[in-house]
Amino acid sequence: MNRSHEQITRLRRMRGLARLMDTAFRIPGTRISFGADSIVGLLPGFGDLAGAAVSLFIVMEAKKLGLPKQKLLQMLVNIGFDAAVGSVPLIGDVFDVYFKSNRRNVDLVLDHFDLTHADLDRSRR
Repeated sequence: MNRSHEQITRLRRMRGLARLMDTAFRIPGTRISFGADSIVGLLPGFGDLAGAAVSLFIVMEAKKLGLPKQKLLQMLVNIGFDAAVGSVPLIGDVFDVYFKSNRRNVDLVLDHFDLTHADLDRSRR
């Protein structure tokens, strides 16, 4: 299915933000990646709230793309779960490295449109 330039641009922007928040950095010699969400989450109280606020951008973009309310709710649950568990000292910091809510949410959006990350890469103009 042919996608509009605007839709592809939004999807790429969402994926870029998810990468920044969830997987931008890798621990050398391992397959462990983490992002700004894990780093900001180290700040007690404020960190997880700030990470959740940034994550809402992906949900807002998904809404603009026309995702159904049920999928938007699922995305909000992912963010809420990430913020709630992430706020627990120590355990939450480790959890943030492994539960990548933004990546999960972008995958939900791509799945809705029957797209993959490779499809976004191939559609470069």
